[in-house]
Amino acid sequence: MAQAQATALLAQADTGHRIQIGFDSGEAYEVAVRGHRLLVDQPVDAGGMDRAPTPTELFVASLATCAAFYAGRFLTRHGYSRDGLAVTADFAMASDRPARVSDIRLSVHVPADLPEARRAALAAVVSRCTVHNSLAFPPEVTIDLA
Repeated sequence: MAQAQATALLAQADTGHRIQIGFDSGEAYEVAVRGHRLLVDQPVDAGGMDRAPTPTELFVASLATCAAFYAGRFLTRHGYSRDGLAVTADFAMASDRPARVSDIRLSVHVPADLPEARRAALAAVVSRCTVHNSLAFPPEVTIDLA
């Protein structure tokens, strides 16, 4: 019954700023956003089947991909190639409570044709990506039980 209700909720995901999450199985959940579907799960040692990234990994990945997007737009706008553009994200979990990510380090690998004189401007643009801004100026989060 719960699976059928979750599937029905996922089918109703609207095209605005809404993301729907439905139970899949075990510790896995399906995410529906703008007609796209993805899965999150937990590693085996946390009771999952390790079929997909964890929510925490997706959180860090959203920051890294946002940085990559902003970097790519900067490069294109200024006539540089995106070839070689990559972002590596390393993160650590806090050792105390509450459970949370305590540190994130992004390394933006820039294309070879980017002049040294443009690196500071690129770093400034990347550090102002939407996800980074949302961490620097956190949104109000309300949790309702429906």
